[in-house]
Amino acid sequence: MSSLQDSSTRTVRPADLAEAAAALADTAGQVLVSGAGTAADWAGRPDAPELVLDTTALTGVRAHNPGDMTVEVRAGMPLRELNGVLAEHGQRVALDPARVALGATAGGLIATADAGPLALTYGSMRDLVIGMTVVLADGTVARSGGHVIKNVAGYDLAKLAHGCHGTLGLIAEVVLRLHPLPAANLTVRLPGSLAEAAEAAAEIMSGPLEPAALEWCGDALLVRLEGGAAAVDARADRLITLLGLGAVRLTAAEEAAAWDEHAVLVAGAEGRPPEGTAVLRVGARPSRLAGLLGELGTELGASRVTAGLATGIGTVTLPADPETVSRAHQSVHRAGGTSTLRARPVDAALPGWGPAPAAVGLLRAVRKELDPGGRLGAGRFVPWM
Repeated sequence: MSSLQDSSTRTVRPADLAEAAAALADTAGQVLVSGAGTAADWAGRPDAPELVLDTTALTGVRAHNPGDMTVEVRAGMPLRELNGVLAEHGQRVALDPARVALGATAGGLIATADAGPLALTYGSMRDLVIGMTVVLADGTVARSGGHVIKNVAGYDLAKLAHGCHGTLGLIAEVVLRLHPLPAANLTVRLPGSLAEAAEAAAEIMSGPLEPAALEWCGDALLVRLEGGAAAVDARADRLITLLGLGAVRLTAAEEAAAWDEHAVLVAGAEGRPPEGTAVLRVGARPSRLAGLLGELGTELGASRVTAGLATGIGTVTLPADPETVSRAHQSVHRAGGTSTLRARPVDAALPGWGPAPAAVGLLRAVRKELDPGGRLGAGRFVPWM
């Protein structure tokens, strides 16, 4: 039994939309929405619930339209399984968060606003979701969007649900925009410091090379290229010429190992950070990210740094004590950035968020409109609401 549950907590695993709606309609207490559990430690620690709604039985593809490049799935389906199905048609959901290898679900990735290196080219789930079905706290079923990518009718629940951490409703079904699998891909690696990588990244992004992903990881800049085989090969030659001595193409095995290392730095081995540490997700202007992450390293002992030098998203591993994590949140806030706790030791009492954003009043109003009783995910956004 989880530390968040007691003997009065019950768990329900709805297998379809009707069961999910009935589960919420039939209870009046606190509810925690849970999927694969790969982000259970993200954000604020939720209050002990009366009911845990386990979405892992809400799985499977409901409709795939290869010609329209869309797919509708139940939100409990792991993204890696979905991409395995889509690969047979030469398609994919172009999203690669570190948690995908751990079984992260489509709904969970939306609820946590998680993304990976490919966000540089394809965006986050916010950009890939074109339709959504949500069950609100009272059991009401609400739908937004559909299967048409340009559909703008209705209340955009998908945008609201992105990053809601299960506080606005149960994401039950989603319609996703697809992209073709690339004919070829390769990665160029340039060893160097974070500051040197930031300079190289700025030069790359000012030119026509169009990297699919660009991340500093440990002690080197990784630049991923995708496209037709001949075009990728030619762009790699130009990239190596631009970067100069030290830049090398990675073999397929080396490329896989490099990006696996990046995922481990972000999510920890088997989804856990090293003992006694916490992981903070940091967002800032790309031009400020390297300096901010360097400051966290110098002043707070941050380590295991990853930096999306063109997306402005990075992660750092910190000592798991409240003062250090709080100071890190404050530093990010002063730099005009955002930060979220994304891993912590079991039962560690660490602040999930930094100072409240200017729009916190609007966040509270939306929460009150969709969940007047504050039943869903209470504690996730403490101290904001």
